[in-house]
Parts: sequence; C-alpha cells; structure tokens
Amino acid sequence: MAQREVQQELSVDQYTLGLVGPDQEWAGTVADGGTIRTYTPPGCWGPMVTPEFHGGHEVTRPIRVEGAEVGDAVALRIRDVDVTSMATSTGSMDEREGAFGDDPFVDHRCPECGTEWPDSVVEGTGPESIKCAECGANASSFGFEYGYTVAFDEDNTVGITLDEDAAHELAKDADEVMDIPENSRQHPILLYEPGEMPGTLGRLRPFIGNIGTTPPITMPDSHNAGDFGQFLIGADHDYGVDSEADLEARTDGHMDIPQVRPGATLLCPVKVDGAGVYVGDLHANQGDGELSLHTTDVSGSVTMDVEVIDGLELDGPVLLPPEEDLPFISEPYNDEEREAGCELGDEHDVDVETDMGPIQVVGSGATVNDATQNAFDRATKLLDMTEGEVRSRCTFTGGVQIGRLPGVVQLDMLAPMAVLEDRGIDHLVREQYDL
Repeated sequence: MAQREVQQELSVDQYTLGLVGPDQEWAGTVADGGTIRTYTPPGCWGPMVTPEFHGGHEVTRPIRVEGAEVGDAVALRIRDVDVTSMATSTGSMDEREGAFGDDPFVDHRCPECGTEWPDSVVEGTGPESIKCAECGANASSFGFEYGYTVAFDEDNTVGITLDEDAAHELAKDADEVMDIPENSRQHPILLYEPGEMPGTLGRLRPFIGNIGTTPPITMPDSHNAGDFGQFLIGADHDYGVDSEADLEARTDGHMDIPQVRPGATLLCPVKVDGAGVYVGDLHANQGDGELSLHTTDVSGSVTMDVEVIDGLELDGPVLLPPEEDLPFISEPYNDEEREAGCELGDEHDVDVETDMGPIQVVGSGATVNDATQNAFDRATKLLDMTEGEVRSRCTFTGGVQIGRLPGVVQLDMLAPMAVLEDRGIDHLVREQYDL
C-alpha cells in the first residue's frame, strides 16, 4: 500500500534489470503536479557487459503518477541533470561470438558453460575481467571495436580522452570513479580501460537518453524504440514479438535526443494506468545521430516536475526543447517579425496567423525514413491535419532532426496555438517559450 501513497516529492534509487513493462515493481506514487527525483547508474555499456542484464540499460523502477489513465499523457518538465561520474569509457562495439543467442543486448549466455543470463564476478581489469560465476569464462557479450576513456572537469563543461596508462589507473577504482549507485547491479565499463584517441578535448552538455512511460508489454529497456525494437521481431527469446505491429506498444523512451536536457518539457503517452514514468541512460554529451551507437554514459541525478494531460492520446513523445536548442526556422516569432508579417498580409489582403508555437514530434522506426514517416503519422493525429499540411508546415516553419541513427527523429514545426489549445497543451508551449 505504501507504493500507492501519493507523495508531492518522490525520490527513486531502485532499478530494473534491463526491462520495462507492466510487471515491474512500482517505485511509488507521485502527485499530479509533484516532483520526481531520480539517481541513476550509467546506461548502455555497463549493462551491456554485465551478463545478468536482460536489456541494454539500467533504468529506475516505474513511478505511478496520480490520476494518469490510459489515453492521457504526462508532461515532464526537466529541471536539472547532475552528473556524478568523474569519468567513463565508450566507443564503437564489437560483439563476442558465443556469448549470446539472437541479440547481444538481451539473451546473454556464457560461451563456455551455456548458462543463460549468468551471474558474474570481476577479476582484475581489462576486456577479459568480467567472468561467469559458474565456470570462470569471460561471459561478456561485448568488447570495443574502437574504445576511449574520458575524464571530466569538476563543472562537467569539458572532457578529455586518456591514454592507456591513465585509463588503467581509473579502472582500478572504477566503481568509485563512475559513482555506481549502491543498488545498481552493473559492472562499470571503466574496467575495460580503453585508451584510443588520447588527448582529444570535447565539450559536455548532459542529457537523458532514456526517459518516458511504461509500455503495456514487457520489453528490454534499450529496445523501447522503433529502431532497436526491430531486433525483437521474430527473436527466439523471452521478449521476441511476431511483427512490426506488435512494436506499436512501445512508448519510445529510448530516444537519445541531446535536447532532452534541463529546461526541456517532454510529453509522454500513458499506455498503462499510472503512466509508469522511468529514467535512465544519462549521457555527458553526444553529437546528433549518436554515430558510434554509444556515447559517454554516466551516473547522475535528475529532477523533474510532472503534470497529467487528460485525454491527449499520444502515440509517442512530443518534445518542447529549450528555446536555444530550436532550429532558426522554428523559433517563436518576435514582435518585429509579427509586425512585418501583418503588414505583408495587409498588402495582399490575407489574414496572417502569428500566434504559433514550436513543437517537436518524435518518431522512430527501422530507418531514418521510417522514423520520419512515423513522426508524420503521429503529427497528423495529434494536430488533426492531413499529412500534406504537416509536411508543408514542417518544410516552411520547421524540419527534421536526427536523434539517433538508424531511426529516431524530431519533426519540428510551428503549430497554430488554436490547434494546441484544442489539444490541451497550449499552456505548456506558452510557458516553455514565454508566449
């Protein structure tokens, strides 16, 4: 019953073993209008090299939102993302033959004794350090094809890549350096101590890679998207699905969109009663597209406020990024632009629509083109427009951005505020952009 006690502020530091879905234990219930605080371990690489995991991330247990019912949406106002790791390792991946069945992120097995999702222990450092607890073989399903280690400054504004000696020194205290939370069950990727590309300086801008609501079916948390979800179709493991249609149950929490950061508001579909908000996969930085398929995974805390939007019936997320992250063509109009537009309308005897607000409809699919079509489909439903009108408005006042290759995109447009008011989200857009 304690999990149903409504709290104005709810803190969460319990995690799933790589899964999201309606059978996961609730972390608690937060009030509509309340605040969620989470403390999460790194996503991607840590769970990927820990064979006990059933998915590629380690996300929080789902959070029930007071009054959220199927067919509603929840708005998450992201107030803060605080990185607590001092360093991490990342790069492009190499799969280890024999350490998995259909999917190296999901159906792990020891390549020597065949134990499925085996318990594991750490012996020393390096890419052979994660051993099957049953037989002592290297049980990790991933290594680095090209890997590097990054150390961060105290303010998390820049990072530098390290050589092999410096990476080895950090690997000796990997749990502490990466600040692996007490309740986490992953092995830190710093153990692998990769040292390629040393001396490279990079800018940091932390964001959340996997955030959203619980799907109505159980699936690996890393596969809750239209691109990674393709690996589930026809898969011969516990989480396989029969067809593309089965993936429509997803909620697209795994977006890897760098604009999902402090100052953003994210609208998420409610597909199970209570919404089941979860958070994980924080990143220190990432270029658009996440071209290595992985980036700088870190531990950290997230603070966000939640609001239930009745009856919005979203198919997937809608993002209101910080204004400085908007493309030029999608920025809200200033007074001079409105005045110039109205004067031009008078000249041509046309009523000019100047009360517009930016939105980004997230789409996902097997490819970027599939993801863009998915975003068109979602936008036509959300805004009650034809696809032709959506395409035209996106061409004239927006565009498409790539969150992750092969298939997560943001469809930008300036939408009429009257339409957003009819859908019950105009107040969010006006608040977000001070309109």
